[in-house]
Parts: sequence; structure tokens; C-alpha cells
Amino acid sequence: MDPPATYKSYLLRLWTATYDGEPVWLASLQNTATGQRRGFSDLESLFAYLAAPAGGEKTAPDRGDKPITDN
Repeated sequence: MDPPATYKSYLLRLWTATYDGEPVWLASLQNTATGQRRGFSDLESLFAYLAAPAGGEKTAPDRGDKPITDN
């Protein structure tokens, strides 16, 4: 059964590498439905990708520390 179109699931991989003698974090996301992978050379790029609305979809308003439920 395919997940609903409003559902997104990713496998997140994080690791460190050395760049110019300094450790840096690298990341990749793999879409669990399609297997497509996307790499990120820094965590800021990863966070920006996750924070951006997917395909122009609206995002939920900021709920602060309140838990999000399916109800």
C-alpha cells in the first residue's frame, strides 16, 4: 500500500568528513517510497530543504512545543 500523497518519509544519513583540515557534517536523505537520494554538503542546506514547502504545498502553522497529532 502506497502512503498518502501528504505523507513524506525519508531515511536520514549523517557523517563527518574532513575539509581543509576541519571536520564538517555531511548528510543525505533517501525517499523511502522512491529510493531517490539527495546529498547535502552542510547541515544548513539539509534544514533549508526540509523547511521548504514541498511543491508549493502549505505548511502547518508554528505550534511551538505542542505535539502534532493526526487528529
